[in-house]
Amino acid sequence: MEAHKYVWEGAIPLQIHLHESQVTTLPPPPPALILAPRIGYLPLLAPLIKPYFSSTLPPGVDTIWFEYKGLPLKWYIPTGVLFDLLCPEPERPWNITVHFRGYPGNVLIPCEGEDSVKWSFINSLKEAAYIINGNCKNVMNMSQSDQLELWSSVMSDFELYLWFLEGNLEAYQRVSSKLKIATVEDEYTSFYASKSQQGIGETDLAGQVKTGRVAVRLYVWSVSEDFDDLEDMPQPDSWEKISYINRPVEIQKEGKCFTLHDALKVLLPENFPDESLNVKLAAVDFENTLKIPSEDVSSDKVGEEQEQNAYKQVGASCVSGSAEIKLIRIQGIEPKLEIPFSWVVNNLMNPDYFLHICVCVKVPK
Repeated sequence: MEAHKYVWEGAIPLQIHLHESQVTTLPPPPPALILAPRIGYLPLLAPLIKPYFSSTLPPGVDTIWFEYKGLPLKWYIPTGVLFDLLCPEPERPWNITVHFRGYPGNVLIPCEGEDSVKWSFINSLKEAAYIINGNCKNVMNMSQSDQLELWSSVMSDFELYLWFLEGNLEAYQRVSSKLKIATVEDEYTSFYASKSQQGIGETDLAGQVKTGRVAVRLYVWSVSEDFDDLEDMPQPDSWEKISYINRPVEIQKEGKCFTLHDALKVLLPENFPDESLNVKLAAVDFENTLKIPSEDVSSDKVGEEQEQNAYKQVGASCVSGSAEIKLIRIQGIEPKLEIPFSWVVNNLMNPDYFLHICVCVKVPK
């Protein structure tokens, strides 16, 4: 639960610049500095940003959108996922550009402000519930008061931010529990419970794993150029270079721990033609694999040394003779492939009950 709390409180420092084409005053306004919740959405920052830049905007109807290095940012993707996907070498503060004119309708679907974001979130929740439970009737039958409380608990409006940090996780858990969306049994917890009962000796995990379906959103970015350091990693300049994949994962009960590595084989079968990685993965050591400091769960708390070590571990993992996983990032951390997938799901999923995974794969030219 501590990891979940750090995920909930995770935030990204933003430095937001008004696009030069919309600056009508001299000197131009300085950038706005905002701490944006990871689980929030960029359009919800509009009540803060618009007043800040309003005195310099040209006449016209405001339609807010954001870009990073010329790439329009998809508003329905959580802010933390956008950061993980587009900033392989974390940039703090994250310098993005805001526009109030010239909405790129050929790249982004229309956004009518908070209502659009709210219904996108509710639809994601319905989709996740259907994947996990086989139906979404509990989400569809939510009362208006519960729906409002659930949405308020994940909003990233700055005026709600302190309350958001102090109490909204509890509000979210209270309302979301009414939806009765199934959870998976944490193999880490099961391991130690079994160990305490059996005493010293090898623990048999057979029969301890609860089979369940997990809703996963996978963002796969393929690169053809090789690189050794994250700072040399080529950045995407088009959404066409990023595959956006929704695939359920069935946690298999096969007498052994179902790991993140196993989940990736399900999610990316085309990259695992031989059903195995081209590296020798060590046997799962729960005590070592899961000794992740709580500070590492939020991207703001990931130490530089930990990031480099995690990158080296992941970067050496080949998925086939012709493709290589260069980076895996979930909620700002780069987990080991041996980590139990149930722990990842229970601690790192977003409020919409999807686990968002960013993967960079090197493919042959």
